[in-house]
Amino acid sequence: MRYDKMSAFIVMDIVREAGKYPNAIHFEIGQPDLPPSPKVKAALQSAVEDNRFSYTESLGLYALREKICQYYRTTYQIEIAPERVLLTPGTSGAFLIAYALTLADGDKLGLTDPAYPCYKNFAHMMEVEPHFIAVDKSSCYQLTVAQLQAQAEKIRALQISSPANPTGNIYSAENLQALNEYCRQHEIAFISDELYHGLVYEEQAATALQFNPDAYVINGFSKYFCMPGARLGWIIVPQHKVREAEIIAQNIFICAPTLSQYGALEAFDHAYLAQIQSTFRERRDYLYNELKQLFTIEFKPQGAFYLWADVSHYTDDSYRFAKEMLAEIQVATTPGIDFGANGTKHYLRFAYTREIAHMREGVERLKGWLKSKK
Repeated sequence: MRYDKMSAFIVMDIVREAGKYPNAIHFEIGQPDLPPSPKVKAALQSAVEDNRFSYTESLGLYALREKICQYYRTTYQIEIAPERVLLTPGTSGAFLIAYALTLADGDKLGLTDPAYPCYKNFAHMMEVEPHFIAVDKSSCYQLTVAQLQAQAEKIRALQISSPANPTGNIYSAENLQALNEYCRQHEIAFISDELYHGLVYEEQAATALQFNPDAYVINGFSKYFCMPGARLGWIIVPQHKVREAEIIAQNIFICAPTLSQYGALEAFDHAYLAQIQSTFRERRDYLYNELKQLFTIEFKPQGAFYLWADVSHYTDDSYRFAKEMLAEIQVATTPGIDFGANGTKHYLRFAYTREIAHMREGVERLKGWLKSKK
């Protein structure tokens, strides 16, 4: 484990600092403010009353894994065996399993820059070397096969996220298929972070499993299903890797939280989830229309709940800019440097995870504050 190479998750520092201000406006943290389905809450209460406090098997409740497979059948028209699904304590546990299954000490893991910062830190924990590939607005922040072909370094695994944090872009089905075909031809393991699936606003996002049955696909209940504190994710692994994944799970966490698993049995409440999606679409539209008048917004995000704002008109140090913004007008955002080094010092990430009235107050504060910066 290489702690010396790990970096702080800056947004959590911002969250702590914002907590000092009772009137703070929160654009910083990527967790939904909406509750899960009432059916989930009822299931959790029943689980407590029924004394569901024991371990489950390490793969997780079979009934929940069946529900997840039904979700893939309904949403993507693909068949997944429940045996291939493993429940994890949040998606963090899923990433550790994916890296342990696909990478050895010193191997290179291909990651985009920008990307969710914990990826590289997980890699360092596993004695794996993150290999960053820059993406930008020219490809709508999608990695391409041409970029993979141009890499001098040999990567052992490639990881992408779609919809992506921090940019909100979605990989097109054509590009996702091309990337998977390239990786299969070159014996590169493909890891797909699909945690924000469901929170898509124009067209359905494709899953890597539609193009690669041996892809490692990670999802969970924190975002679309509005259960971040339940700490429950899942990973779908190739059939021939199931036993290895199970052994890793047995040893690092035994099983995912039992109560959370029983609650998640009722999470696939499609009528309720449609309301969640609609609410976040409305919030996206509001914040996009407001922020594009203040900053450079390169494209309207297609998914997740983030806007990636170019603030270079005002600063060349978005971290300092974010700290000043919080201290002076109590508006909390996430500085771009949390997500990489590829021009990120010019960006802020805004999360639209609060109601519009809350965001409107933040926008009004920003408008007045930015006038003083010109």
